[in-house]
Amino acid sequence: MKSYIFAFLSFLVIKSTVAQRATPDEVSTSKGTLTIQPIVHASLVLSLKAVTIYVDPTGGAKNYNGLKKPDMIIITDIHGDHFDPKTISDVRTSTTTIIVPKAVADKMPDSMKNKVVILANGDKSTQAGIRITALPMYNLPESPTAMHTRGRGNGYVLNIGGKNIYISGDTQGIPEMRALKNIDIAFVCMNLPYTMNVDEAADAVLAFKPKTVYPYHYRGQGGLSDVNAFKSNVEAGDKNINVVLKNWYPS
Repeated sequence: MKSYIFAFLSFLVIKSTVAQRATPDEVSTSKGTLTIQPIVHASLVLSLKAVTIYVDPTGGAKNYNGLKKPDMIIITDIHGDHFDPKTISDVRTSTTTIIVPKAVADKMPDSMKNKVVILANGDKSTQAGIRITALPMYNLPESPTAMHTRGRGNGYVLNIGGKNIYISGDTQGIPEMRALKNIDIAFVCMNLPYTMNVDEAADAVLAFKPKTVYPYHYRGQGGLSDVNAFKSNVEAGDKNINVVLKNWYPS
């Protein structure tokens, strides 16, 4: 009886966690349907039938209840809302590949380094059939005391089944972002004082013109950024860009 009750309570916890998540989106690729699952803040899960990718997993294993274990984990930066060793340890398997910048690798426990791939800005790698390009992410104006300095963290472009997916990480509307080409889906941050405001984010998006953009990572010191204003700004500048608003901060 006790085991039955425990199993039932565990089911209720999983069901509650799943119910709070934003609904996933699906995108057709040459490798099948890609599922985009927002988790919280900077964390998301990208999954095909054959591969599951966790981006900046945080908040404990409970945030990933009901989802497949990751074949790949991608980390953008050293800060706790991106690099959470406890969560990584809880969700990874013995075969999970972890993609990181060197600054993150330097902070990882030795027990986690057996399947690590270190990428610097500009490096490329192919893992599980997915082409990965590491890009700069940093604050403007550049300063050695900035919260995000050039070269420490990575943004990424993932080519998944012919779709180019840009993950900004913590950055401002830097030239490297504005110069991007042929981006199908972009995840773009906007939170002061850490990255950029709504107007700067919209202006950067209008420069590189992704087909679809998700504002994410939009909680700052003053609360949540106005993603509806971001959507309005982008659509006023280019009605062909699809702005998708999701709840990245479930209760």
